[in-house]
Amino acid sequence: MNATLIQKYNIPVPRYTSYPPANYFEAYSEEAYRKAVTDSNEAPDNRISFYLHIPFCKHLCHYCGCNSFPMMRPEVVTRYVKALHREIDLVLPLLKRDRLVAQIHYGGGSPTSLPVSALRELNAHLLEGFQTIDQPEIAIECHPGYLTEEDWYGLTQCGFNRYSLGVQDFNAEVLKVVNRRPSLLPLEKIFEILRQHQAKINMDLLYGLPLQTVESFSESIRKAIALAPDRLVTFSYAHVPWVNKRQLILEKAGLPDSALKSNLFSEASALLHQAGYQSIGMDHFVRPDDELNIALQTKKLHRNFQGYCTRRTTAQVYAFGVTGISQLHSAYAQNTKEIESYMKSVEEDRLPIAKGYTLNREEQLTREVIESLMCNYSIDWAELATHLQTSVEELKHATAFNQEKLEEFAGDGLIRFNENTIQMTEEGSPFVRNIAASLDKLMLHNGKSFSKPI
Repeated sequence: MNATLIQKYNIPVPRYTSYPPANYFEAYSEEAYRKAVTDSNEAPDNRISFYLHIPFCKHLCHYCGCNSFPMMRPEVVTRYVKALHREIDLVLPLLKRDRLVAQIHYGGGSPTSLPVSALRELNAHLLEGFQTIDQPEIAIECHPGYLTEEDWYGLTQCGFNRYSLGVQDFNAEVLKVVNRRPSLLPLEKIFEILRQHQAKINMDLLYGLPLQTVESFSESIRKAIALAPDRLVTFSYAHVPWVNKRQLILEKAGLPDSALKSNLFSEASALLHQAGYQSIGMDHFVRPDDELNIALQTKKLHRNFQGYCTRRTTAQVYAFGVTGISQLHSAYAQNTKEIESYMKSVEEDRLPIAKGYTLNREEQLTREVIESLMCNYSIDWAELATHLQTSVEELKHATAFNQEKLEEFAGDGLIRFNENTIQMTEEGSPFVRNIAASLDKLMLHNGKSFSKPI
């Protein structure tokens, strides 16, 4: 990767997992959320996606920027699960029953910190009274450091068809310094169990950690390739100690500089491409016949807070649990981050909404523009305007479209563009967040904190 480009463009910008990003959320009422949920029944894409946040971890990793808590007493965990069921009971009556469930996703924390029986009952509750699309995606993030063979077999009886294994790195010293437990079982055995049940398997790796070298991380990639996961994600470690003070421990251990971090990703990407995987977005790699790759080739790739998705699984997202963010057509709504506050609210039949954001017309249009760029590395203004039932002029006006800025990006080799399209170049793809930020009116006068692209 060009060192000059890194120096110029490796500046803090939003990740754009949503637009506007979550740090723009403000005070939001339960009544506003109920209205947004009701309105979402009439949204153009009105399939249903459920997200459940399980905040508990048996062991806290130093790098984590998620809302996670040390595992609590069994009675607290049981109470939390009961609160999830109660929150589901509060929201489901607001949804029209002729809508189809396209996706269920469990994130955390460590969702697999819950008993298998609890996960099975939650899935059954979510699907009660709803039909699903053909082959819905029912996925769970798994921490393999604590799961026995019996646990894995139990998970296969819960209705899941995709499992994301949080491996992060195969190097024992790297895992030790970041306080991450390695897999309890050999990964080969885990793959064998899941494959017996026709499951899809994702593997998550993390680069930019202390002690990682190009050689050591490349070896981790080779070991991952040998296991042949369906999808492999190389997440860039986001250093945000103002969110998680534990990350300051990693500063003492020594974080890779931008050049090394860039080389870690470049070598990993090259190895994965050689093995036949295709790049999706900033950090995902999939097999050529994966529906994400097919969607990318036809410029129809999407994403939500749970990751990349297709039009088939694109949906209105209804989130349950602490920190959960519902991602609806006209609004976002985020639950409280505190476990006790969450449980108390739900037990009193109050939806535990803490923050949210209602998007105006311009912001809804900008969201579609930025999503197209972030997911498909391109913008076709006319095609997007037709899809959104607007004009190219209105679409560009909704954004911070700036001809001179785009010419600068093009001069640096990051994009190719004309009056009809913007297309990321291969060299420019690591800086897609920078191009997206240039189209974001909210970034014109901004005092927010963000992570760097590399």
